[in-house]
Amino acid sequence: MTSSSPRDPARRKAGPAPPPPERNGGKPAGAPTARRELVENEIYEHAIRLFAERGFAGTSLQDIADALGITRPALYYYVKSKDELLAKLAVDVAGGSAAQMTELAARPDLDAAGKLREIARLTVVRQATQPERFRLVIRSEAELPAELSDAYDASRRAVLETITGVIEEGIRAGRFRPVDARVAALAVIGMCNWVAWWFRPGRDSPDAVADQLADMALGALQQDSHRTPDGEGPAAALKLLRQDLDYLERTLGA
Repeated sequence: MTSSSPRDPARRKAGPAPPPPERNGGKPAGAPTARRELVENEIYEHAIRLFAERGFAGTSLQDIADALGITRPALYYYVKSKDELLAKLAVDVAGGSAAQMTELAARPDLDAAGKLREIARLTVVRQATQPERFRLVIRSEAELPAELSDAYDASRRAVLETITGVIEEGIRAGRFRPVDARVAALAVIGMCNWVAWWFRPGRDSPDAVADQLADMALGALQQDSHRTPDGEGPAAALKLLRQDLDYLERTLGA
């Protein structure tokens, strides 16, 4: 709906009526109230839906106000521009993932395989349950302001570095094969992120898909069970090398 389109009275009732501005020079006073947060979240969700349907450039603040059933001046009380909404989305998508993965990678109760499994599951479930957010950010990368684009790129690098570090940890422990950890990390990220394009609610289960892809990520990296060392460091590596030499001698002597 454009700004010149007549308003549907029934639709106007669907959105929450904003509270009156506080008497503080036109600015909200103190921390956001629960009601304000509720309205801001609804604005955010409607904006994401419209950006996904029409594109960022094809969506105006008036369109968002119409979807909520409020006036454009009322919308300005909560958000000043589309860039503000896009910025919040980029931070939620990239920054949130990076922070959660960093926490998982630092857990002392998980070995490298456990960390990689949880990171893969986290990514898959996120993409399966909020696919439009990830797709929208990817499509809007070129429209991000320079400062926000730098922060978004930094968050993506943090994700890659975290997963690379977990894979390197597994290689050092002898749990993962000695592969290029960065290439392996990119492969895991790509496999998990692609869920945002093919996952279909009702046909696919987020948890079942997450478990299967986590198994596949580990399966591509883990040593065969008979090749897993008992410990870490040079002594464990030498033990595996002796096993290989013993096997080679038996083969040559056969």
